[in-house]
Amino acid sequence: MPSTQSSSRLRVVLVSKALVVGAYQRKAEEIAAQGVTLTVFTPPSWRDRRGAHQATPLYTAGYDFCTLPIRWNGSFHLHHYPTLARELARLRPDVLHMDEEPYNLATYLALRAAQQLKIPALFFAWQNIRRSYPPPFAWWERAVYAMARHAIAGNQDAAAVLRAKGYDGPITVLPQFGVDPAIFAPPVEQRTAHDPAQPTVIGYAGGLVAEKGVDLLLEACAGLTGAWTLRLAGEGERRAALVEQARHLGIADRVRWEERIPTHAMPAFYHGLDVLVLPSRTRPNWKEQFGRVLIEAMSCGVAVVGSDSGEIPRVSGSAGLVFPEGDAAALRDALQTLLDDRARRAALGAAGRQRVLQQFTMQRIAAETVAVYREVAARSSTI
Repeated sequence: MPSTQSSSRLRVVLVSKALVVGAYQRKAEEIAAQGVTLTVFTPPSWRDRRGAHQATPLYTAGYDFCTLPIRWNGSFHLHHYPTLARELARLRPDVLHMDEEPYNLATYLALRAAQQLKIPALFFAWQNIRRSYPPPFAWWERAVYAMARHAIAGNQDAAAVLRAKGYDGPITVLPQFGVDPAIFAPPVEQRTAHDPAQPTVIGYAGGLVAEKGVDLLLEACAGLTGAWTLRLAGEGERRAALVEQARHLGIADRVRWEERIPTHAMPAFYHGLDVLVLPSRTRPNWKEQFGRVLIEAMSCGVAVVGSDSGEIPRVSGSAGLVFPEGDAAALRDALQTLLDDRARRAALGAAGRQRVLQQFTMQRIAAETVAVYREVAARSSTI
């Protein structure tokens, strides 16, 4: 049996493919700093439609960062870790945190192994649209609901989906990651671009895919008055079409196309912006689950504008401007307001920084995550 009550330090295994990204590992450092003996397992790399992401140990102080062999790399639903059960038997943690959706094979196999070893386990869910899956995914999902001692939902809609699909255990609504405000911080010196004589710099960072609405941003910018430039950083299958759209709209000379920027280099990108835009549009199988670029930009003191898709309005709150998704004219009006009013931009940037400090720091997210671990361990010790 786990020995939570006999040890002063909680022993946790966290399995997360997201932690291949070095900057995200700050959360693990913060978890370990709060009295947790932590082992993190990631795959050696993770592949998605934007390419391969190699596991890059960057912030690994105070915990063990390890890679595990992965099967079906790149398959969101079918990937899994064939040696994880053996590692759980070796480590015998007090809690297993499986940082995966409940209908994925990796989650099912991990929680089944944990149950056999009498290790309480929890899972994470971003899915904010109710979807029904065919067997065997539906079978895995129901089994995970039965085996899990807790669920962390990345947004309010995801929590509602879990309840609607039959999960009746405890749920904590908590983003997967926060930001480190010491890294994502306003520049020490103000940019010359804040000079009224310089063009306002509007930016976007993320996938160049249809659901992210970059075409709407181009359309909105084409109708702006005054001096502006647009920086678009990212990769995706829509890039060529978007380049052509900018040319057709007559704004190609005002748009700067940039490659995908590594996470550790993102603060410098934000420091070059006056406004960050996230123009996501909901699709039948997707709506914005959080919008991490929002809290990164806000933490850097940049004014943000986002659509009302999914979680965006809850993330930015009163510290950002929100427009109806798919409405290029409304986005243009919001941007024009910020182009014309430097003081409004500055006020939103300051409010965004304070909102992040209050709600979205990596330290706060880690502390709330550890609180879940302790609750799970304490509850399990009485069973």
